[in-house]
Amino acid sequence: MKRNGVIPNVHLRKNWKKWVRTYFDQPMAKKRRATKRAEKARRIAPSPVAGPVRPIVRCPNNRNNHRERLGRGFTLDELANAGINRRWALTVGISVDHRRKNRNVEALQQNVQRLKEYRSKLILFPRKASKPKEGDASEEEIKLAQQLITPLMPIDKSVPPMEVRTVTEDEKKFQAYITL
Repeated sequence: MKRNGVIPNVHLRKNWKKWVRTYFDQPMAKKRRATKRAEKARRIAPSPVAGPVRPIVRCPNNRNNHRERLGRGFTLDELANAGINRRWALTVGISVDHRRKNRNVEALQQNVQRLKEYRSKLILFPRKASKPKEGDASEEEIKLAQQLITPLMPIDKSVPPMEVRTVTEDEKKFQAYITL
């Protein structure tokens, strides 16, 4: 127990059977979720199952600002630098967040690069098969197109391998505390 709260002394007796939660539907709920996911994947095909592409952002506050995660949407600056119209972006699976602001150049460039990479991999189906516009995919590309089931452009969190070497004599003699 912490602080000056009321000591819990609940007398559950009046109509207690009404408030008991059971989880006998757990296997069926699992099945329902799976069918819902499959139905959604069929509905949005050939778009990726994971949904629209999202930017890489840093978590707020001192404790977590070393962590990178996927954000809500790309800023208008990032879209402009990548040469993408904000209205067109929403139609091709790019999430947009008009409230987010870029506070440093590195993050802006990282997300612009992400947008350009996505744009290069994008296969645009023509609205009318008889009249394909400039930038639309050819018939061969459309036949090869498959729905992406894996996460869409995940964050690369791999750590570069450390170089192993022997400790030199100078390093052994070096006394860090004295040099301070």
